[in-house]
Amino acid sequence: MKIEHIKLHRLRVPLTTPYRLAFGDLHAFDTVLVEMRDAAGGSGLGEATYLSGYSDETVEDGWARAQQIAAACAGVEAAEVRARLAPHLESAPFTATAFNTALEMLGSDPLLVVRETARVPLLELLHATESDAIERESAQLFEQGFTTLKVKVGFDPARDAALVKRVQRAVNGHGRIRIDANQGYSRDDACRFAAGLDPEGIELFEQPCAAGDWESACAVARVAAVPMMLDESIFGLDDIRRAAELKAARYIKVKLMKLGGLKRLADAIGLIRACGMEPVLGNGVACEIGCWMEACVARGRIANAGEMNGFLKPAAQLLKNPLRLERGAIVLEAGYRPAPDYDAMQRCTVAAAAFPQ
Repeated sequence: MKIEHIKLHRLRVPLTTPYRLAFGDLHAFDTVLVEMRDAAGGSGLGEATYLSGYSDETVEDGWARAQQIAAACAGVEAAEVRARLAPHLESAPFTATAFNTALEMLGSDPLLVVRETARVPLLELLHATESDAIERESAQLFEQGFTTLKVKVGFDPARDAALVKRVQRAVNGHGRIRIDANQGYSRDDACRFAAGLDPEGIELFEQPCAAGDWESACAVARVAAVPMMLDESIFGLDDIRRAAELKAARYIKVKLMKLGGLKRLADAIGLIRACGMEPVLGNGVACEIGCWMEACVARGRIANAGEMNGFLKPAAQLLKNPLRLERGAIVLEAGYRPAPDYDAMQRCTVAAAAFPQ
């Protein structure tokens, strides 16, 4: 299979509501979309949405590298494209993933083939911070079918602890709570916060300290009153093995954009289980293509609520056939393949390039 044509789209996709993170509010997704076509007219899509803290890549660097890769891969056989992508997997995993997954979709990878309709349950983010608003919002989310809520912390340990208690009172056994600090705490603050948690209703506590600070991850895991999960610390299989050896977490979260491709993601999930830990899958900072691919991989492999809910955040949909959400779950319909809405994409386009030119 020869890759006849590659088109790149650099997008800035505005969000309906700012996404609050410990390192700042996010108002739009900065995305590079890769579109590949073969001589028979087949097509494949791949996505990279860049976010500081998950990769050293920026959208500017990713866009420049994507053009270099596309220029080198247009008109080349698929096997050679894979070989040319290999050197980028470690230095630029997000960008390499966009190309690898476009190639996998173009080749009808079995991980993306939906033969029977499947449901992939999601969690949803709880935005409210005050008691009355938390009660209203959580009740609405439970009514919509969500059973796991995410609470963002990592700002001020005392205020965060009070927020978690308010959420626990509002949830009152109706669902599960995931707490995510997005690397926002120092070691001492994280230890005090984690040790002081009441475990009632809390499924896990995610990534309290900096990604590379394994000593702090272990220190928090030793004192935490709830199970710990690592996210930003995990870039590949070696990090999964390290987390297991150090007993730094009971849960490991993986994301397609950090792993380099669909098979590599499925392999990582298998390794997490083989190491005696529990996998969590999903990217809250991704558009429809990335979320669809993660949902496909989640089928039969993930036993908890997926975090591939990024597609719910943008104000614009990029597909003619958007992902369907029903009762708190992505519905993967038999035979589904995403179809780009070029008019919608054009409204979000920062730049575009085609190869060969």
